[in-house]
Amino acid sequence: MTHDVPHDFNASVIAEFRANRGTVGGHFAGARLLLLTTTGARSGRPHTTPLGYYPDGDGRVLVIASAGGSPRHPAWYHNLRATPRVTVESGVFTYQADAAVLTGEERDRAFARAVESDRGWAAYQAGTSRVIPVVALTEAPGPPDFGGLGFAEAFTGIHDGFRRELELIRKEVAEQGTGGLGVQLRINCLTFCGGLHTHHTGEDGMMFPALARQHPHLEPVLDRLGREHERVAALLAELERTVSAEDAEPAAVLREVERLTEELEAHLRYEEEALLPVLGGT
Repeated sequence: MTHDVPHDFNASVIAEFRANRGTVGGHFAGARLLLLTTTGARSGRPHTTPLGYYPDGDGRVLVIASAGGSPRHPAWYHNLRATPRVTVESGVFTYQADAAVLTGEERDRAFARAVESDRGWAAYQAGTSRVIPVVALTEAPGPPDFGGLGFAEAFTGIHDGFRRELELIRKEVAEQGTGGLGVQLRINCLTFCGGLHTHHTGEDGMMFPALARQHPHLEPVLDRLGREHERVAALLAELERTVSAEDAEPAAVLREVERLTEELEAHLRYEEEALLPVLGGT
């Protein structure tokens, strides 16, 4: 269960997160974490907090202001209420986002999805009289910021992010048992599929043509990678179809996730072996 990270651990978690491009060990190993930087409502100074999050699709993620079930909202929540423009670090990308506090039925549905994924949220809500807020962070338009990473390092960081998320989804699906597929898990799967499709589209439309112009000897490699993209796209489409079915069964989804994992890992491994030697100078 990953909720607000206790204040005493913030500095070490932040340092580990940044040093390892979003990977944190110990209690938070394998968790979906981001770093949220808000502007202090009183001080005006930036404050960074590690938070668990849930994918919400279309450039939006959700964070929950639980404060461990405390009777008071966490400081970061007060900060973004005063200044909704925030900074989010995903491990590879750093981006500006606009924070919006969900209200009414939208908040209740989002919180129910979180509880479906982790009953700890329900315990937090039961332990406090306040309604625990759910906040949507929507990425603002702008060019990608790799936070000082070199292109080759960012390239492998993006790949590792897809690997981590797919492994986490595989674990979540396996833990669903024989019941239906949870709503949040559907969103996790569909968000992953959309993100990977966008990544490969960008490679096909921009990165690969640029490499072909700079390094003509890579043409056979790039042709193979393009064909692999087509195979991955077919697997993504099948996973999306399986997940979107009203009667989606975890066992069927798990089979598609495992097929995709095998194909994608082979693709990423070959892509890194073939392209990293030239990306350092690109």
